[in-house]
Amino acid sequence: MKIDLSGKTALVTGATGELGRVIAHTLAECGADIALHYHSNEAKALELKGTIEALGRRAVAVKADITKQESIQALKQTVEASLGHVDIVVANAVVQYQWTSVLEQPAEDYTSQFESCVLQSVYLAKAFIPAMIEKKGGRFIGINTECSMQNFPGQSAYVAGKRGMDGVYRVLAKEVGAHQITVNQVAPGWTISERERTNGIAESDDYIQNVPLKRRGTDQEIANAVVFLASDLASFITGAYIPVSGGNVMPAI
Repeated sequence: MKIDLSGKTALVTGATGELGRVIAHTLAECGADIALHYHSNEAKALELKGTIEALGRRAVAVKADITKQESIQALKQTVEASLGHVDIVVANAVVQYQWTSVLEQPAEDYTSQFESCVLQSVYLAKAFIPAMIEKKGGRFIGINTECSMQNFPGQSAYVAGKRGMDGVYRVLAKEVGAHQITVNQVAPGWTISERERTNGIAESDDYIQNVPLKRRGTDQEIANAVVFLASDLASFITGAYIPVSGGNVMPAI
């Protein structure tokens, strides 16, 4: 048994980011053609496009503002003109900001998280799910976070955005399930990425002491979960929030 995404097209938002690059590359390794969304790092997007094409897959790099509906609609038109119908959407992009306490966090940071977590997902759904309904199938995957369950000091804007996103995904899963479209979330823990491998992995004793597997996860392990949900192996999984955190957070029943 293996994951085969041949004949599928996947869109990854935030594809030039530390996690987005690995998700996009892993989807391509499994046979999918890839639409690479980026916000500003065109050079990295074009580099990744070349890497994916070297695997024998088609790829297109598209600049867009994921917090604006008209920009996502323009992205859709460009992607469909280059690669055709999108079968798999991975909403990975998020606005970065400086974390601080609720009392000190600027209001605009809450707005940015709402726009990049909740509204991005809504705009992507409006853009790409109608064609999935016509084809009677598709995969809609969001990158959430273990922070949504932790609610630690300093996380308020991020948690607010991601918990709002969680609500959208659960409702959407019920609304489009009859069309054999699955809607799921992957929630990474504190993840080791290429940046840390290059610059040095941060000390993590305080973190891993609470992780049952006693280590931090890797970007590849997050990407593996995404690819699984994108595949036919996950055809009967929808509405799920799946932590990939070594057991650091565990949704209860």
